Amino acid sequence: MSGRVFAESDAVALLPILEYPDPRLNKVAQPVTQFDAALRSLAADMAETMYAAPGVGLAATQVDRHIRMIVIDVSETKDQLITFINPQIVWAADEKALCEEGCLSVPGIYDEVERPARVRVAAQDVDGRPFERECEGLLAVCIQHEMDHLNGKVFVEYLSALKQDRIRTKLKKRKAREAA
Repeated sequence: MSGRVFAESDAVALLPILEYPDPRLNKVAQPVTQFDAALRSLAADMAETMYAAPGVGLAATQVDRHIRMIVIDVSETKDQLITFINPQIVWAADEKALCEEGCLSVPGIYDEVERPARVRVAAQDVDGRPFERECEGLLAVCIQHEMDHLNGKVFVEYLSALKQDRIRTKLKKRKAREAA
C-alpha cells in the first residue's frame, strides 16, 4: 500500500496504542493467512493511527492485533506508506549502526540501539503479493524495530536492567500525573 489515499467511503479509525510495560506487547504475532477487506481496513486504520501519533512505524502488536503486519512511512512528506505483511529479514549487513530510537508504545523515551545498518526484507502486501525491499538508514532501523514488536520485544529491552527500571518508573509517574 503506498501513499495516504483513502476513498471518502473508507472509514478509518484511530486505534489505541498499547504502552510499555503492557504484557500484551510481549505476545508473538501470528502469520497472516487471509488477505481480505478486514486486513486492508486494519492496515488503513494502523496507518492513520501512526500518522496521527505521530510516528514513522507501527506494528499490529502495538494496537493489540497479534498478526504479522507493519506499516511504515519514513518520508518527510508522509506519502510513502509501506505495508509489510509476514515480513522476514532475509539478509543483514555485518556493518552495524547506532541509532537513537523512540517508540509510540514508550512515549517520550529515546535511547540508542545498535542494529545492522542494512537489511533485505521479504514480505507480502495487503493483497498477498510477495515483494522484497532493500532497507538502509532510518528505514532499516524502523523495519527491525517494528519486527521486534512482532516477536514480542520492545526496544527498551535492549537497554540495561537499570535503564529499563528507570523507564518503567518514569512512565508510571507520568500516568499517575495524567490520572490526577
